[in-house]
Amino acid sequence: MEHIEKAILRDVNLDDVEPKARTPRNPVDHWSHAVLLERAAYLRKMAKHGDGSASETLKEYPQHFAMLSFRSRSGEVEVHDRFADLFCVLAGSATLLTGGVVEGARVIAPGETRGRSIVGGTSQKLRAGDIAHVPTGTPHQVLLNGDESVTSLIMKVQEVF
Repeated sequence: MEHIEKAILRDVNLDDVEPKARTPRNPVDHWSHAVLLERAAYLRKMAKHGDGSASETLKEYPQHFAMLSFRSRSGEVEVHDRFADLFCVLAGSATLLTGGVVEGARVIAPGETRGRSIVGGTSQKLRAGDIAHVPTGTPHQVLLNGDESVTSLIMKVQEVF
């Protein structure tokens, strides 16, 4: 038996049994402007056949996630207890209303409140290229006028207190 093992070992090329060096995986995710707008065109079609809004999660990470959003109508008021929103406007324009008091507030999930409107908030016009950070716990609402639409990359960042 020992002579068989020696014969087998003699025929084995050590390069074949050594672990191969792996190329390290690049931890960076990249979505070009063109790719995001292509995905947004699909979301625009979904929104047209739905309620005027569509979004998709691009990737989830341990403390944040990336979303792509298209809107052709105003959204509800949102308040997130654990996440800040970082809006990066890719195309179009909208008004971001923040702060104030939420009218018609209702909890839709743990840590997530929605409402009809904001009383006493501050408005800021957002256009392509603009970035807006909405801290955790801040009421916010995306408002559109007429035939406006807006496409945004939204980073939802978990804030720990």
